[in-house]
Amino acid sequence: MSDRGNDGPTPVERFIGGLIPENPVYRQILGICPSLAVTNSMEGALTMGGAALFVLLCSNVLISLIRPLLKPHLRILIFTLTIATFVTIADRFLAAFLYDMSKQLGPYIPLIIVNCVIIARCEICASKQSVGTAAADALGQGLGFALGLMSIATVREILGFGTWFGKWLGWRVIPTAPAEVWSPWIIMILPPGAFLTLGLLLGVFNILTARRKSA
Repeated sequence: MSDRGNDGPTPVERFIGGLIPENPVYRQILGICPSLAVTNSMEGALTMGGAALFVLLCSNVLISLIRPLLKPHLRILIFTLTIATFVTIADRFLAAFLYDMSKQLGPYIPLIIVNCVIIARCEICASKQSVGTAAADALGQGLGFALGLMSIATVREILGFGTWFGKWLGWRVIPTAPAEVWSPWIIMILPPGAFLTLGLLLGVFNILTARRKSA
C-alpha cells in the first residue's frame, strides 16, 4: 500500500529528495559541525558519512516500527535514546576496526547523537510513515549528507594536500612541484578553509538550482 494514504511522500520521493532537493548540507543547512570539522580529508568525510548513514537508517527503521507506541511528550526522549544506542555501536565498531580513524575523528562520532539531520528525520518521516518509507528516507538523507561532506573534502584535500584519498589510496592529484611553482594551500586544511569551501559550494549549489528552476 502506498504511503499516500498517510499524506506523506512515497519511498521514491523520500529517497530522491534527500540526495539533492532536500540535501542536508546544501539545502537544509544541517549537520554543519561535522561538515566543517572532519572534511580536510576524504577518509574522514567518508567515515563520518558512513557512520551517520548507519545511525540514520537504523534509527528511522526502529522509530517507524514503534511509531504506534510513541507518546507525544516522550517522543524526543525516545528519538535521542534510540540514536544514542546506534551511535554507540558505530563508535565501538570504528574503535575496534578503524582505530586510527576513530582517534582522528575524536568526539565527532559521539556527537552524531545530537545531529539535527537524524533527529529531524525521526520526527518528520519515521514517526509518521511506514518502515519502507522511513528506510528510503534514511538512505536518501544519509547519502545526501555523505555526498555533501565528500564534496567539501574533495576541494579541501586537493588544494590543501594535493591528494585525493591520500591516506588510504595515496592518489596524488596535483604533482609535487617546487614551492615557487605550486605549494599546498595550508588554509584549506584549517578551520577558515572549511568555512570558505562550504560558503563557495553553497553559492554554486544555489546558482545551479536557480538556473534549473528558471530554465
